[in-house]
Amino acid sequence: MSKKDQHDSNKKNSVQIRNKKASFEYFFIDKLTAGIVLTGTEIKSIRNGKASLVDSYCDIYKGEVWVKGMSISPYFYGSYSNQPSKRDRKLLLNKREIRHLQEATKEPGYTIVPTLIFIDNNGRAKVNIALAKGKKEYDKRQTLKEKEDRREMDRAIKHY
Repeated sequence: MSKKDQHDSNKKNSVQIRNKKASFEYFFIDKLTAGIVLTGTEIKSIRNGKASLVDSYCDIYKGEVWVKGMSISPYFYGSYSNQPSKRDRKLLLNKREIRHLQEATKEPGYTIVPTLIFIDNNGRAKVNIALAKGKKEYDKRQTLKEKEDRREMDRAIKHY
């Protein structure tokens, strides 16, 4: 592989937009990777890192999975081909995966949340989604306590 090819492959994999709030709010039960249907200049905005998964969730409607609340900023150099930033976007999953998610979300407390947007090796935008169960207040406190403990251990190790 030449240096140029290696540089291009590193550039493709450099985009990773995470939903940090989701891991605090939910326990992840099952994870899947789905393609996402984009139009116009949305892929260029994602490659520039101008997307957000905060307060986004997935919904199943007529046998299709849609991500709602995901924000992709309009591309700066785009014109009429720019789309609204917070529109519903279809996810590409096979029927078996959709059926599995549909059955699981019928139980109370379960939902589907997007956790990561990334660009795969072929240059296509992908979304990692997770079947998730909401955390209770005491679970969130436990998560914060563990996070603080890890921080203190890292500080102690770094100090010595």
